[in-house]
Amino acid sequence: MRALSIAASGMQAQQTNVDVISHNIANMNTTAYKRQRAEFQDMLYQNMERPGSTSAASGAVLPLGIQIGVGVQTDAVGRITEQGGIASTQNPYDIAINGRGFFQVALPSGQTAYTRAGNLAVNADGALVTADGYLLEPSITVPQEAVGVQITRDGIVEVTMAGQTDPQQVGQIEIANFINPAGLEAIGDNLYLETPASGTVNTATPGSPGFGTLMQGYLELSNVNAVEEISSLIVAQRAYEMNARVITAADEMLQSTTQLR
Repeated sequence: MRALSIAASGMQAQQTNVDVISHNIANMNTTAYKRQRAEFQDMLYQNMERPGSTSAASGAVLPLGIQIGVGVQTDAVGRITEQGGIASTQNPYDIAINGRGFFQVALPSGQTAYTRAGNLAVNADGALVTADGYLLEPSITVPQEAVGVQITRDGIVEVTMAGQTDPQQVGQIEIANFINPAGLEAIGDNLYLETPASGTVNTATPGSPGFGTLMQGYLELSNVNAVEEISSLIVAQRAYEMNARVITAADEMLQSTTQLR
């Protein structure tokens, strides 16, 4: 009886769906988190009679045929890269990207990672780093004598020194972009790595054509919508229950068969 394995595949698919939804809900307050969505596809079909084949008896072409599906499987877990909300923090080292783009981060391994989370800080040497201490690329150092830091919408970092009125430029923030940002590989800590699916990285100053601008003193919020996630969770739960009922019904049918005399 195929119903048992078909319904089991449906339960496994909905379990994956619930896992993705729960991950989204868990990251509702994660800075710049991009929600994910599970996508499914039907599995192979067993052709009892292939559509378009010729009937042996009359020679007529069968208009429909008989194809029995064997279930469902997870096709992909896609990432929705739409812009999240922007919240004011009044912290001069918090930077939000308004539009497309990623900050570039130097990993200890020598790789370059990418992130939308702009909750930056300065380390003991005055260099701009992420919350995990990874250096921003290109590296920018704030002098210890600085009494104020200004970051323009196009990424110019200026500092005001004690006893001076005119700010001086200490660096330029560059952001990266990809033709398919959903193809980036998430490695945790709000970081992504380039993959063949994402395409080659393209860097430019903020505000360039196709790139977003920077907002100092703001952070991008998660783009998770609580109402949508709870609704999706209810639908996934009901689908799981329906597949479980199919298994129960198939089991009862098999039990009836074994009791035939």
